[in-house]
Amino acid sequence: METIQLTGFSDEIAPEFDQQLTAVREFGLGYIELRAADGVNVSDFTAEKLREVKAKLGLYGIQVSSIGSPIGKIGIEEDFAPHLEKYKRTLEIQKELDAPYLRMFSFYIPQGEEPGRFQEEVFRRVRALAEEAARWGSVLLHENEKGIFGDSAPRCLALLEEFAGPSFQAVFDFSNFVEVGQDTLEAYRLLKPYIGYVHVKDCLAAEKRVVPAGQGDGHVPEILADLLGGGWKGFLSLEPHLTDFAGLGALEKDAQRRGQADGKAAWATALGALQGILRGIPQGREALV
Repeated sequence: METIQLTGFSDEIAPEFDQQLTAVREFGLGYIELRAADGVNVSDFTAEKLREVKAKLGLYGIQVSSIGSPIGKIGIEEDFAPHLEKYKRTLEIQKELDAPYLRMFSFYIPQGEEPGRFQEEVFRRVRALAEEAARWGSVLLHENEKGIFGDSAPRCLALLEEFAGPSFQAVFDFSNFVEVGQDTLEAYRLLKPYIGYVHVKDCLAAEKRVVPAGQGDGHVPEILADLLGGGWKGFLSLEPHLTDFAGLGALEKDAQRRGQADGKAAWATALGALQGILRGIPQGREALV
């Protein structure tokens, strides 16, 4: 990708897809990270729902930056075979929507267990996902989500050293690192060469509370300044997490209650915070055009 583009999880605006797309256009964006439409997760789209979503995207002039899938967000001890079939269907959906990326995870580790004990099985499963992605010409984005194998920078690095390539890159999520006690500057130092996509939200470490970019302990301005200043191009994706939006409980284990109630207003707050940071970064200003 040769530009810096803003995108985001539009299902945090409203469950209704028309409301999502209307708001995104009002915000001046041309992309969304598609996780759910009308309360239906993207991986569960029927053929009819997929046609409807594709038609609405065309009508509003919105493109999909990434499929915000739940792939890899099951327990490492759960049966992998049906999940792999769900993944293959999600790849079909990705291609139909012409999305360049598909977000995924590296499986929940049983609470209280040492993650390293499950590395062999995690790698076996991720290898299967990466090989299938390569067959489809897809690019997987591994997200550092709390509670999964790759929730710390060293374990993300282990995955990336094993699998990084044309079909496997990293999403860098500031807030998720803060929530597990991982220093984001150290994470960035380790993972910088592998970052293909960025999720923008911040977090107050002491409270483990998500806040707009630059208002927490994620070092968002410093990291973005270095990343963009070094010539990185790609998608900066808003994931505000400032409201108790529909589906939050299904996305996070032990999800904390958020402070704002209006999804569109929360999105505007998150977008304004990111735009403020980008105005202070010469190379980031192209995303504001």
